[in-house]
Amino acid sequence: MNSYTNHIKPADILEQTKKLIQDCIDGDRYSQNKLYEQYAPKMFAVCMRYSKSREEAEDILQNGFVQVFRSLHSFKFAGSFEGWIRKIMVYAAIANYKAKSKMHAVINIDEMENVATINKEDIISQLGKKELLRMVQSLPPKYRIVFNLYVFEGLKHREIAAVLGVSEGTSKSNFFDAKAILQKAVANSLKIANQNSSNG
Repeated sequence: MNSYTNHIKPADILEQTKKLIQDCIDGDRYSQNKLYEQYAPKMFAVCMRYSKSREEAEDILQNGFVQVFRSLHSFKFAGSFEGWIRKIMVYAAIANYKAKSKMHAVINIDEMENVATINKEDIISQLGKKELLRMVQSLPPKYRIVFNLYVFEGLKHREIAAVLGVSEGTSKSNFFDAKAILQKAVANSLKIANQNSSNG
């Protein structure tokens, strides 16, 4: 970040954002590309957490930005523009999950080894970002979406239940199962790391 960027006032940034949004609403292709390029990298990272693959994340991102451009006129600058876009991406991920939910296989949590219950902070603190992303992506879809909504979006189980059209108990159960799966994955990862270090 250069010194010029550091001295841009928040009011100037707000005016620039307002102009960019208005130009996009007016159909200016350059401004639409600029907005996409400015926010797509961060939003792709959000979409990746809700997806099992880059391809699925790219689909969510594209669908999300279609909705962003359709809804720009409704943004009232009541909060962060980036936060507003992120919310749309999360809802695009939820729509993707709902569209595919009938095709998802169900995992039987009872077949797993018994694992200790852990807090969400414990999972995150034990893993690097890339490793956490890989493990979250490997979760069954219904566990992955509840885990993301609870941990990363800060939604309560009653809110998740309302958004997904399930009971609050189902949301809690899915989150518990997601933690159990991740805890097993963390334990296996640490075990492998310890074996590698001892062999080295």
